[in-house]
Amino acid sequence: MQVRMGSTRLPGKVLMPLGQTTLLGWIVQRIRDLPWTLVVATSDQSQDDPIADNCECMNVSCFRGSELDVLDRYYQCAVENGFSQIVRLTGDNPFPDKEVMRELISLHLAESADYSYCLGELPVGTGSEVISVEALETSWREGRATHHREHVNEYILEQPYRFQISKLEVNSAKYAPTLRLTIDTKEDYERIYRCVQNDTNVNIGTEALIERCSSSV
Repeated sequence: MQVRMGSTRLPGKVLMPLGQTTLLGWIVQRIRDLPWTLVVATSDQSQDDPIADNCECMNVSCFRGSELDVLDRYYQCAVENGFSQIVRLTGDNPFPDKEVMRELISLHLAESADYSYCLGELPVGTGSEVISVEALETSWREGRATHHREHVNEYILEQPYRFQISKLEVNSAKYAPTLRLTIDTKEDYERIYRCVQNDTNVNIGTEALIERCSSSV
């Protein structure tokens, strides 16, 4: 999971309060029971020391790498941990859908895909992506444009003829592509904070979020 303190529009959001914890704590609690290794990948800049400290308090692995070359951060993290596949999550999305994530990983492995995703139908911020480390290494080695380094998956998406790309079709009950459940701005944060205020259920499902958060827009 990629996180950093230096958000342009909402600095420090990853450690802002959410529910009974922080945004980072909420995401970690939501996904840490999945049967895969969880690593928080942040930068090696001093401004991100609080993230590393927070990970230590939560007993979560933390990898530190380039702040702006996110592709390099992912690749070096994968190499250090000996991963063959990477599930990409970001620290501004508090509600990754674990059920969909499991389905996506199953699809990815069954189809021997290089890149798999479930974006565009779910509420914004609840989807996920899976990237093989082999495809990640190709992107890292060949993708030299700024947007390749910043967004991790764009070198792959620009060359679909080179990579096996799979898309998961999601349950129609979770279809809400115009609902924003991501935190980019102060307004996003305040709306989502209201959705989960005093809530201890970090595992709230996507269907319930659609009903609850749509009324908080």
